[in-house]
Amino acid sequence: MPAHMPPAELYRHSLRLLLDKNIPDWVALWAEDGVMEFPFAPEGWPVRLEGREAVAAYMRHYPDHIDLHDFPDVRIHRTADPEVIVVEMRGAGRLVETGAPFEATYIAVVTVREGRIAHYRDYWNPLVAAQAGADFAGSAR
Repeated sequence: MPAHMPPAELYRHSLRLLLDKNIPDWVALWAEDGVMEFPFAPEGWPVRLEGREAVAAYMRHYPDHIDLHDFPDVRIHRTADPEVIVVEMRGAGRLVETGAPFEATYIAVVTVREGRIAHYRDYWNPLVAAQAGADFAGSAR
């Protein structure tokens, strides 16, 4: 990965890594002190992850539960701050446990500092968490 990739390019690269199920390289895109937030997280799901290791632990089993096939309709909006982008997208695939189709919509506000994801606020649809087999984070529900 080239140093200091522009935020939109870094984000698109991160999506390719998720589709490749390459969680270690996806986590490597994060700043050591990066923060991931989920303002709409349902009860029992994490609301805030602090640090690359917390993000890694959260994502570690993602491919065992959700088999992503595509991110159709990715729209990346630049902001007045060159380090901040707003992303609208949809993730599509299947739930590994049940084979059921998986589709989720997302809006994310992403800050990139020194070529790494420093802050990621993910406004994902919490209704997808109710699907059997979607709980890759091991929530306490």
